Amino acid sequence: MTKMTDLQTPFMPNWCPGCGNMPLWLAFKNAAVKQGWDNTNTAVVAGIGCHGHLVNFTKLTAFEGLHGRALPAATGIKIANNSLNVFVFTGDGDCFGEGGNHFIHACRRNHNLTVILHDNGLYALTTGQSSPITPHDAKTKSTPFGNPDEPFNPLVMAIASGATFVARAYASNMAQLTELMIKANQHNGFSFIDVLQPCETFNKQFTHPFFQENTYYLEESYDPTNREIALTRAREFDLKKIPLGIFYEEKKPAYEDQLGYLNGEILYKHGTQKRDMSSLFAKYI
Repeated sequence: MTKMTDLQTPFMPNWCPGCGNMPLWLAFKNAAVKQGWDNTNTAVVAGIGCHGHLVNFTKLTAFEGLHGRALPAATGIKIANNSLNVFVFTGDGDCFGEGGNHFIHACRRNHNLTVILHDNGLYALTTGQSSPITPHDAKTKSTPFGNPDEPFNPLVMAIASGATFVARAYASNMAQLTELMIKANQHNGFSFIDVLQPCETFNKQFTHPFFQENTYYLEESYDPTNREIALTRAREFDLKKIPLGIFYEEKKPAYEDQLGYLNGEILYKHGTQKRDMSSLFAKYI
């Protein structure tokens, strides 16, 4: 059984006071304790950004990829050992800027990964430049006269690209976020949670009070299996009406389930076979 002390490292969090990374990190550790995620069954992959420090504060097998390249590393880990719980922590800049193409194809292929987006609406590690999620007209260090770009909608992009579990949460509602992480990991296929994670230092619009006042939960009667309705509700983000919860869930074979050469086994345990390649080489020499 995993205990909270099992996840402790010698390093203390160094995020800014009020950073939404803190409750997000604690929610993940709570989920790990509840589910028994440890170094025998779990791997964590992070991108580049403030969120990436999570791997230093959580004692789990982890890999920090190049900027925007967390998903390729995670898919490789999952294919090599499909028995692992594989979590990807990524930021809105890391995931949709440098890593946008990887996100689309990971959704399309329905890799059995749990992707947790630290969504603070800008590049925080580099002190507050606009990201692909920054609202239009927002003033940042890189857009002092207002952002001319239209932002991506992470949920719409995930659903449209083929993700089979799509949800949104507010970082400081730790109880809900903990349960969402557990449900996302239990889902067989590509799971995506867009976590509204305030950056109190550089984003003065999307603060904790803002999200506390302007978010609400999808009604109990909501049907997450209807893709068209999910896309419609995912588009609700008019700064005063931001829904939270599970938007879309579909049962579909995961990518790893369709790899015939695995034969129901773990790839790294497959034996190697020697083969005489001399006749093949002779054709090209």
